[in-house]
Amino acid sequence: MSSTAIATIVKMLESLPEATQNQIMDHLREYIEEIQDETEWDALFKRTRKQLVVAAQRAKREIAAGLAKPLDYDQL
Repeated sequence: MSSTAIATIVKMLESLPEATQNQIMDHLREYIEEIQDETEWDALFKRTRKQLVVAAQRAKREIAAGLAKPLDYDQL
């Protein structure tokens, strides 16, 4: 984000009551944390994509060969 955009946001926030500023900042913190989490997950997925494909292919082969059992959620 450019310095101008940040300055504009700061001016907008400064025109609001302090309680509202705090609410907005809490919301922005949560939003930024969510975006950071999504970015980390995307990067992790890209790094492990080949491994996930191999695991999925192995699972399909095991299912086709009758080696797989349905998941019993009560035993987890």
